[in-house]
Amino acid sequence: MKVKFKYGIRTYSGKLDELVFSSYKKGKLCIARQFVYPRITAHNNEIGSVGKNLAELWASGSSAFKEQLAMYAKLNETENVPANQWAPNAYALWIQVMYQWAAEHTDIDLKSLTSEDFAVTGIAVSTVKSCVQNGYLKPVTGYNTMTAAF
Repeated sequence: MKVKFKYGIRTYSGKLDELVFSSYKKGKLCIARQFVYPRITAHNNEIGSVGKNLAELWASGSSAFKEQLAMYAKLNETENVPANQWAPNAYALWIQVMYQWAAEHTDIDLKSLTSEDFAVTGIAVSTVKSCVQNGYLKPVTGYNTMTAAF
């Protein structure tokens, strides 16, 4: 339904109570519809279980590795990310590396990967230097000194 606001408000975008407002035609038209909660699918559950497992694996990692990945993230922001884009933080970069690594190795299941399995099979992504050398991360200044193990 078409919406008209009081007090000089021309348009609104977002969710309020049980309505979703959408702005169209450069703020000249506002349409509201009833909010419908999306169905939870098997894919949603799979992404959730992978995310939960990767968060537990990240928590078991060494603090030295996390510090070096955070340093890499700051250098990556200044050297590789355009000024008009948000730069990923250390955790987001690690998640990206893990998905790329798992895509190359079909025998790796991110839902059930344990820290013991990762210590054996994850040598290609166990340090920031190895991640860059194997093409999972872009090179930055001084990446070859980032050798703290996960």
